[in-house]
Amino acid sequence: MPVKLLMTWDMVPGREQEYFEFLVREFVPGMQRLGIQPSEAWYTTYGDAPQMLTGFVAEDVEVMRHALETEEWAKLSDRLFGFVTNFKSKVVRATGGFQI
Repeated sequence: MPVKLLMTWDMVPGREQEYFEFLVREFVPGMQRLGIQPSEAWYTTYGDAPQMLTGFVAEDVEVMRHALETEEWAKLSDRLFGFVTNFKSKVVRATGGFQI
């Protein structure tokens, strides 16, 4: 059964350009190498909610568990934390629609 890693965060003000370059050049390709595919990215422009909500899908919970226990995930997430605040994540069953 497919599972989805949902992550939310706010960007650090003043680092947006570096943040976007990191996502495109390192974070997304790194996640794909781990067997986790991007499924969505939502940007909040108004309201009291995290700036970003992202989803990455794995074919099953074992693939996701293995990926999140790797040194590569530790490095990717550490780099991400340099660009974001208020990070939260959870793994849920993938339903195919918008999930929070």
